[in-house]
Amino acid sequence: MISMFRNFAKSKWAIGLLVLTAIGLLVTGGTQTDLLGSLQAPKVVSAGDRSLSPVEFRAEMDRRLEQIQTEQQRAITYEELLAQAPLAAILKGRADELGFFAWTWKAGIRPGNELILRQIRSFPAFFDPVTNQFSESLYATKLGEAKMTPEILEREIRNDYARAHFGSALVAGMRLPRVYGALYANVNQQTRDGRWFILTQQMAGTAPTPTDAQLTSFMSQNAAELRMPELRSGMLVIFRTPADQNIAISEEKIRARYEFRKDSLSLPERRTFTTLTASTRAAADRIAAALRAGQTPEAVGQANDLQPANYNEAPRSAVADPAVAAAVFGLGVDEVSAPVQARVGFVVARVSAIAPGREVTLEDARPEIVEELRGQEARGAIARRVEAFDAARREGKSVDDAARQVGARMVPIPAVTREGRNRQRQQLNVPVKVLETMWSLSKGRASEPTALGDGDYYVVRVDEVVPAAMPPLAEVRDMIVPAWIARENFRLLSARSDALATRLRAGENIAAVAASVGATVVTGSGVKQDQDTLGRLGQGVMSGLFNGKAGQIFAQPQSENSLAIGRVDRVSAPTAAVVVDEAQQWRARLGAASGDPLFAAAVAAAAERMKARYDEDLARQALGVTATPTPPAGR
Repeated sequence: MISMFRNFAKSKWAIGLLVLTAIGLLVTGGTQTDLLGSLQAPKVVSAGDRSLSPVEFRAEMDRRLEQIQTEQQRAITYEELLAQAPLAAILKGRADELGFFAWTWKAGIRPGNELILRQIRSFPAFFDPVTNQFSESLYATKLGEAKMTPEILEREIRNDYARAHFGSALVAGMRLPRVYGALYANVNQQTRDGRWFILTQQMAGTAPTPTDAQLTSFMSQNAAELRMPELRSGMLVIFRTPADQNIAISEEKIRARYEFRKDSLSLPERRTFTTLTASTRAAADRIAAALRAGQTPEAVGQANDLQPANYNEAPRSAVADPAVAAAVFGLGVDEVSAPVQARVGFVVARVSAIAPGREVTLEDARPEIVEELRGQEARGAIARRVEAFDAARREGKSVDDAARQVGARMVPIPAVTREGRNRQRQQLNVPVKVLETMWSLSKGRASEPTALGDGDYYVVRVDEVVPAAMPPLAEVRDMIVPAWIARENFRLLSARSDALATRLRAGENIAAVAASVGATVVTGSGVKQDQDTLGRLGQGVMSGLFNGKAGQIFAQPQSENSLAIGRVDRVSAPTAAVVVDEAQQWRARLGAASGDPLFAAAVAAAAERMKARYDEDLARQALGVTATPTPPAGR
């Protein structure tokens, strides 16, 4: 068979077949590449060698949504989130970020693994509370709770380092022209002269008590704010009981768990040491000789243009490189290692102190073990109640009867919105997941037992559904009467202010205009922009004086129920001697801030070079949302 293929390869037919294949590729333009490209998984965002699949993008957005829900203490849908932050803007930002990080990696800005691992091992959240040392199991647990993987965290840390290093290099030594600082200092140090008076609500008139017709009209004008959204009420069944917090744990179980975890609970040997990393073995040999001669690591580092890495009471697990760890923990106090071939370069270590390990006793670990076992027993008790509840429901018992039979707690849920607010718009302490379940049920239906996290389960039943509607006037009268009066008072104040300002612009004397409403004119000379003057004259006067040119009439809000009305008489520029020091301060302050647009431009350029792209339709599919219809032209 092999000889047959060899003979065919040497024949004229094989050569002809190759020619036909080449012609076919020329005619079709290499459609095989297109075919292979179509077989690749679709990407929501792509830039260079970086990309986000629909699953990865959904996971990112889920983390963002959960963070916002935690901050605002209410349920938020993707539609609500995207109404505040358009999806196209989110995708453009991620595409630019991926493009920038793809470019920095290609350009050689590549933070090393040791730097990333050292950063991870410095996070307090990953430290065991008993040993106060980095815990691999706690690290995995915390990442799981945050719906992250070690790869995602390491990538984000590496990206943070790349961003910081590039940004600092971009603006290092950058100085703005002196005229920038001089311009700001000149505005800040100039003084102004003017005259003004304060128009109060009493001078302008106050609104009367509104009629029902006026309030009804006001409600119609503000229907979007006043309309009460759909409300739902029901019953929440909780399978965790107060008795679960005080479950008795036998001494036998405590001792058994202690023996099982004794090694992980014990405090390992810790060492205080310093490492210096050289690029060549010859340089590392010189460093080791200098340390053995009694020179300090700082002096040796300075002489060799290296930065020493200091470890204070670090366990062996805190040393990322196994070869370096073996060398360090094989030394005595004040001993210096031979050069060690590490992942990056050659490392020389000097140990300055050794803290021996200590076995944690049962009494030391008892509180933690009891809490751990109690939580385990509670989760088991909850699981048994859930199974018994399911069995009772299959027998035909109601939610209330089944809950009472298994000893679960029943908590009434008053009428709430989907965001967890009551009729008075107060936020209630209803978990987001419970609210989501309530809005997936119809009236009278109950959910299946659903995990809430940390071993907890719940069942929720919807008892009443109140459709969205405008509230009756009697129900909101106390709320809208002050709002209507405030609006009418503002209208009266604004109308009188406009009339008075018009008289001033027509050239009427300011004293006569002020006297017509019973106000007194105040004259200010050499007024400066500072906090003391702001507190003395008020926001309206300062805003009017310093936001207009000489001769300009102003009317600015002075307080909640008054306006400052006046005229800018003169603008006086400061002398150069007055502003020279402040100009330098402004120049330095503006120089630091001016790096932001430069960095943004660099990110955009890198993204363009890496051909950053995004697919909004695929992103919407991943999130399960539909596009907002575009209104026809002309509407």
